[in-house]
Amino acid sequence: MIARRRLWLWSAAAAAVLALSLWASLTPVAVGSRDEIFEIPKGTWARRMAGDKVEILPSTIRLTLGIRDILVLVNRDDVPQIFGPVLMMPGQSFRLPFGVASRYQFACTAHASGQMTVIVDEMPATPWARLLWRMGTLLRSGRWP
Repeated sequence: MIARRRLWLWSAAAAAVLALSLWASLTPVAVGSRDEIFEIPKGTWARRMAGDKVEILPSTIRLTLGIRDILVLVNRDDVPQIFGPVLMMPGQSFRLPFGVASRYQFACTAHASGQMTVIVDEMPATPWARLLWRMGTLLRSGRWP
């Protein structure tokens, strides 16, 4: 009796994993906004000048074409910030849409290293690619797309 119950539980668990995998691979990826927004908080420059190791932006940002492919930086700090060739004054924001999957390097004064990498991945077009993309997104951010 116990062996039968265990077999039934394992079968139910396997069926649930299979159903979730099928759903994740066959359902198209849809998001409400294609913007990936990052803010530079007020006081960032002052904290850095005081010797604080301030990590407000990730050193690498991952975007996906057609899903989240517009990088938005908002400067809430009291001083101008530079991102690539753009000077963002306090209170300004900068939108950078990406149309080509690639790896991009930008100068960025909001980073202690002065550099930021943006990796833009292809849109997951096949069921297997969607499943892998969803799993990778879940593992990196802790949120299901």
